Amino acid sequence: MSILPLPIFEQDADPGRRNGAQTDEQIYAAMKPPTSIVVRYGAKRMVGEFPYDGKSKPGCGSKIVVRTPRGVELGEMLTTTCGNGGCGKSVSRSEVRKYIEHSGGKDYPFTDEGKILRVAEPDDLEIWSRLQASTRARLDRARDIAREFSLPIKIVELEAIFGGELLTMHWMATDESRPDLGALIEAIQAAFETPVVANQIGARDEARLVADYEKCGQHCCCKNFLKVLKPVSMKSAKTQKATLDPMKISGRCGRLMCCLRYEDETYAELAKKLPKKGSRVNTDEGPGTVVDGKILVQLVLVRLEDGREIAVPVEELLA
Repeated sequence: MSILPLPIFEQDADPGRRNGAQTDEQIYAAMKPPTSIVVRYGAKRMVGEFPYDGKSKPGCGSKIVVRTPRGVELGEMLTTTCGNGGCGKSVSRSEVRKYIEHSGGKDYPFTDEGKILRVAEPDDLEIWSRLQASTRARLDRARDIAREFSLPIKIVELEAIFGGELLTMHWMATDESRPDLGALIEAIQAAFETPVVANQIGARDEARLVADYEKCGQHCCCKNFLKVLKPVSMKSAKTQKATLDPMKISGRCGRLMCCLRYEDETYAELAKKLPKKGSRVNTDEGPGTVVDGKILVQLVLVRLEDGREIAVPVEELLA
């Protein structure tokens, strides 16, 4: 069956009938290359803004070869920081800085020390693919070497960067001791013929490196978007009326789930709007005593003087 062209589509494709409107190709051709690019890179998904002086106009998600303080790395473009960049979703530098301030401030893993070398080419992607394919073998070899030293540590990841200048050994202590890793690092350096940097991490950082999905069905927040991992208190769980069963409020790292912390401010604000338990309130059905409250749905359970219990939206309580 042949496909018949529709007149309306034929008219839209005719430059002479566009009344000055530009095609996507014309809009892209008129754009200037960005002067700086925000890139996400590394196993811990660090973020940096780096100057760019190339001719290409990459878009969000493009693979970028960038020189960072660690060496040459392959990262992913998040946005440009200038309005005339090649990506229609670019944001301003002030918006990037504002996001950083709200996401951890000085603790946010952000750097501007480096430079964009080029937009990744097919050969770059092939090299990176081979490097990623060797991740498991590289880690297994490092762990074999570590076992020979009988140190109370666990090597979580041995991260290689695109340029091959550096290996980062992310490790955890398995007891309270402070092991000397000097000999181990020398042995791993000799095995891979590459300088090694040891980076001690905690349980939350381990989840960031190796975990996948949480019990909510989404990617672990620490791996997906949460950059600053701060302690979470049991008070947050109590405020949110979450169960206090450790199996249900703990994440892949074995610690309290991060979402308890970054949702805590919202719960606290909503909780202020609810009357306290035991306080007297008036409703359309008469006065009563507050028995309980539901923070998210903003409902108050009221026991009336005749013994009945009714659920009343907080905005419908009478003064």
